Amino acid sequence: MIVTISARHMDVTDSLRGYADQKAGKLTRYYDRIQEIEVVFDAGKDAVTVEMIVNAEHRNMFVARHDEGDAYACIDGCVHKLERQLSEHKKIHRNRKHSGIEKPATKV
Repeated sequence: MIVTISARHMDVTDSLRGYADQKAGKLTRYYDRIQEIEVVFDAGKDAVTVEMIVNAEHRNMFVARHDEGDAYACIDGCVHKLERQLSEHKKIHRNRKHSGIEKPATKV
């Protein structure tokens, strides 16, 4: 898995880079087919916006954006949103062939 960290209009400190890398690495717990994670920091006039883009197998893309609080809180917010998205995606695709409803046996 590749984690790419970039920034617009700001410099990313080593501690912020390490924190983002650590949190992004934990997303594989929720969906193991992640190939790449891109973290983009954007400093606006009043606040920092963090956007996380997750690319998984079979051209699946998950995007989360958070802009409330400081950069660390934004990372936590994005990770929380991605955890939900990845868990739902995994649940849907894991159970799509087995609906859980058994058909009654027909007599011949």
